[in-house]
Amino acid sequence: MNEIRMIAPFKNRRPQLTPTNFTSSKRQGGFTLIEIAIVLVIIGLLLGGVLKGQELINTARVRALNNTVDGVTAAWFSFQDRYRSFPGDYTQATINLPGAPADGNGNGQVGIGAGGADSPTERANVWVHLQAAGYITGNYNAANVAVDEYGCSLQTCPDNGFGVGMNLSFGEQVRGAPNVDAHELITGRGIPVEVLAELDRKIDDGEPETGAMQLGAGGTGWVSGDSDACQRVVTGTSIYEVQAPSPNCAAVFRIF
Repeated sequence: MNEIRMIAPFKNRRPQLTPTNFTSSKRQGGFTLIEIAIVLVIIGLLLGGVLKGQELINTARVRALNNTVDGVTAAWFSFQDRYRSFPGDYTQATINLPGAPADGNGNGQVGIGAGGADSPTERANVWVHLQAAGYITGNYNAANVAVDEYGCSLQTCPDNGFGVGMNLSFGEQVRGAPNVDAHELITGRGIPVEVLAELDRKIDDGEPETGAMQLGAGGTGWVSGDSDACQRVVTGTSIYEVQAPSPNCAAVFRIF
C-alpha cells in the first residue's frame, strides 16, 4: 500500500537559511574606514581653506593700512622738501597752491596756533595742501578738525581703509612714552586689533605702548575705554589684546 504523505501548505513552510541569505541577514549598513578617511580629508581641506582665507584677508588689511601710512609719510616729506614748510602750516599756500583755501601761520607746528592755541583749520588744511600740491588725491572740504580727533569725516580727512578719516597734527596721543608733543598721524578708529598688532610687528617693536607706532590714548570720537579694550597687561608689560579682540582700535604714528 502506498503511503500518503501530508504536505504542509506553502505559507506555513519556514524558509531555510542558506549560507548566502544568512550572510545577508547579518550584514549592517555603514561607512567603511576608507570612506570615513576620505570624509575627514575633505573636512580638513575645507577648514584649511577657510583659515587660509581669513589669514589672506587679514594680511591684505595690514598691507593696505601700511601702504596708506607710507603714502601719507611720503607726501608729508615731499611737500616739506619742495615748499620748505609743513602742509597745513604753509604761509604761501594761497599763492603757490591752486585752490588752497587758507594759509598756515608758519610756526612749524600743525595744530598749534599763535600763543599755543589750537588751530583746527591747520589740521584740516594738511590734506587740502597735500591735495593741491598733487601729492594725494581727494576733494577735502577743510572743515575744522579737533586736535585729538579719532573720527574725522571722510569729507575732511583721508580714509583709513575702515571707513574713518585720519588726522595729522602736533600733540601727544600715544599711550606710552616719550610723553612729549610731536607731529602724529592718528589712524582713526574702527581698525581690528589684530591688524594693528600684525602691522606693529612688521614695522616697529610689536608693543602697543612703545616705539614709533603705538595705540592711541583716546580722544574725540574714541574714548580711553575703547583704547583700554585693545590691550592688556601681562607681568607688567602691555600687549595687544588678541585673545578677546576688539574691532574698534586706533593707532598713532610718530614718524614725522
